[in-house]
Amino acid sequence: MTISYNWLSEYLPIKVDPERLSRILTSIGLEVESLEAYEEVKGGLQGLVIGEVLTCEKHPNADKLSITTVDTGNGSPLQIVCGAPNVAAGQKVIVAPVGTTIYPFKGEPITMKIAKIRSVESHGMICAADEVGLGEDHAGIIILPADSKTGTPVSELFKPYTDWIYEIGLTPNRMDAMSHLGVARDVCAYLSHHDKKDFRVKSINANGLKPTGTLLPISVTIENANACQRYSGVSISNITVKESPKWLQQKLKSIGQRPINNIVDITNFILHETGQPLHAFDAAAITTQQVVVKNLPEGSVFVTLDEKERKLAAEDLIICNGSNEAMCIAGVFGGLHSGVSNTTTSIFLESAWFNPIDIRKTSFRHGLRTDAATRFEKNTDISNTVNVLKRAAAMIIEIAGGQIASEIIDIYPSPANKTQVTVKYHYLKKLSGKNYHPDAVKGILSNLGFVIMREGLDDILLEVPYSKPDISLPADVVEEIMRIDGLDNIEIPSSITISPSIEQFGYKHIWKEKTANYLSGLGFNEIFTNSITNAAYFDEADLVQAVKLLNNLSADHNIMRPFMLETGLEAVSYNLNRKNNDIRFYEFGKTYSTSGSGKYEETDHLCLYMTGNISAGSWKSKGVAGDLYYLKGVINSLQQLMGLSGTEWKTTTQPKLSNALQLSKGNTVLVTIAEVSQSELKRFDIKQTVYYADIDWENVLSIVKSNTLKFRELPKQLPVYRDLAMIVPSGLAFAEVENTVKKLRLDKLQEVKLFDIFESEKLGKDKKSLAVNFTFLDPEKTLTDKEIDSMMNKLMSSLEKDLQAEIRKQ
Repeated sequence: MTISYNWLSEYLPIKVDPERLSRILTSIGLEVESLEAYEEVKGGLQGLVIGEVLTCEKHPNADKLSITTVDTGNGSPLQIVCGAPNVAAGQKVIVAPVGTTIYPFKGEPITMKIAKIRSVESHGMICAADEVGLGEDHAGIIILPADSKTGTPVSELFKPYTDWIYEIGLTPNRMDAMSHLGVARDVCAYLSHHDKKDFRVKSINANGLKPTGTLLPISVTIENANACQRYSGVSISNITVKESPKWLQQKLKSIGQRPINNIVDITNFILHETGQPLHAFDAAAITTQQVVVKNLPEGSVFVTLDEKERKLAAEDLIICNGSNEAMCIAGVFGGLHSGVSNTTTSIFLESAWFNPIDIRKTSFRHGLRTDAATRFEKNTDISNTVNVLKRAAAMIIEIAGGQIASEIIDIYPSPANKTQVTVKYHYLKKLSGKNYHPDAVKGILSNLGFVIMREGLDDILLEVPYSKPDISLPADVVEEIMRIDGLDNIEIPSSITISPSIEQFGYKHIWKEKTANYLSGLGFNEIFTNSITNAAYFDEADLVQAVKLLNNLSADHNIMRPFMLETGLEAVSYNLNRKNNDIRFYEFGKTYSTSGSGKYEETDHLCLYMTGNISAGSWKSKGVAGDLYYLKGVINSLQQLMGLSGTEWKTTTQPKLSNALQLSKGNTVLVTIAEVSQSELKRFDIKQTVYYADIDWENVLSIVKSNTLKFRELPKQLPVYRDLAMIVPSGLAFAEVENTVKKLRLDKLQEVKLFDIFESEKLGKDKKSLAVNFTFLDPEKTLTDKEIDSMMNKLMSSLEKDLQAEIRKQ
């Protein structure tokens, strides 16, 4: 929200300097994000003086240059070489002496220096309009009135407009502060409370406005009374559309608005003054002198002011004429053929209240984020349509001439009731932490427009002004009181009273921190990717249950991600393209799905992405490349960290993945690890192998939560190691060996580890040799050879029977 200091000061009863005003605004919740000086003419014409051309002769070395002597009222005349065709002796001109910085209308600032132009010294410049920011004209130098006083600063002649501009960071609920008057009201309430005086916003009412006849009566019909709950309007005839007066243009320019013509500029001025959007129709476009507020059929075509043809939705509220022709998208954007033009002589001025929800949907549907739409969608003051209409009509008559040509129309079928809120003083103290005197409370609320309906010993019944539709609860009123008192003035209590609570989900945070720290210790880096992604990454089957965005800000970000893989590969690709070839990432994130019946689901994941080397090479050794086995080892280490037991690895097939393995406990899938398929890598222009692990974090936590933490004494005995070599089919996965061993439930067997794989034709066709290490331990006593041999015999027997393994005896 942009606020002009000069403009705002016109409504304040006393002068407040810009710095103090900035502090006040921030204190009352209207945070000033920036305060910058504004100059209508950049540089403010500083250093430029009025000079008189004494002589003007042709340059001896250039046909288009002249050598002049110019009196600037500062002693000796200046010799200046000038290229303007209209320079002549006797003229009063704008001179930029040596040392002056000029600010051209376009381009960078230039500081004047003594220069030699075709062998002749020049001590400054005689300026054209575009060279000093006074316009775009470069046909010749500016010739000033003959009575201009030589040596006078040019800034005194032109008096360029200056101002201070505030950028205020408004919260969405503060529609009452989306105007200069709204901000002025808050500032007056602050000053009244802190300076102990009654300060009121200066009145701008135009209640004396009366029609001079009914030369242009226009009727209004509202067909959609929910979307348009109040519609006011008036006809004005015999106007002259022309350029706005300078003061009006200066005000609009200072807040970044481009002046167009006096009628449009007045409606823009009123919008930024009061917060109420207006629209002016060319009365000639209102056929049969009827205005109809309605919805048109789906797909109706309408050409807007920007000359674009738009197809309307059935939900769009449209202002039509008597022929059911669209003239305006209500509250959003006007039409090309019904707006004010230079030939307009009569207008119909609209001031209405439109439903915020309808306006916001229409605005986003058509991509039209106008000033009017941003105010209507946050709600406007429904009680103020007629007052604002009178104010605008009075300005139009003053600036554009004309006369009121109809009675003021005001269609308000169901007047809104004011919201009533009861606030208890002990609740105010509890919420704010401060004891407020009842008189201070009443003073603040009265200055903000609240009406006190009833006062009790410990409570106060208030009627909320229409300008504050966001206020409906006692907490909202407490916020208003605290704002005006100053958020910096909240007392710091000497003690804090809290109610102890039982943390139900603290274990989630604990395990997330433990896991993140562990992975970081292994050399993984945490990433955060966007949960909104591109639907083009997925096929139709993936998108059946995807959550699609209705108002996506970008064509590349139009759905909530159904899987984690794609957004992670974006991060991998980004890093690879910047020569970061050795990558280990992990990410905690969510995936999203819907059943299509309005129910949505979020699922927590922990995903790992790995490519390149896991250790860097050196002069004496090569780098070690990461592979699927390394990733599986990381997952097994996480199992140990989290106390997961009774799990089982199995091969699986997954779309977009190859060589996939799944870790399950019973029927619950916990982890999937795999290589990313080449077709998927190609989509992201990745040319090296990427390994991926997707941990279903919710399933893992549900198991971890039920685990009971047990402590035991460290064993006094030493473990016993036995190795076993076996010949098995070449397609047999080591996971099947592990599962076969686990089925025996040998309580003294602590660990099974593969330490070698040997493949040779000597072993037989499609055969390989696995060398496995077994670790045995009895914490109570030393294991005997007989006990160990018994367990090994059971292992060998089971492996031979279940896997057709051939145990190698030598």
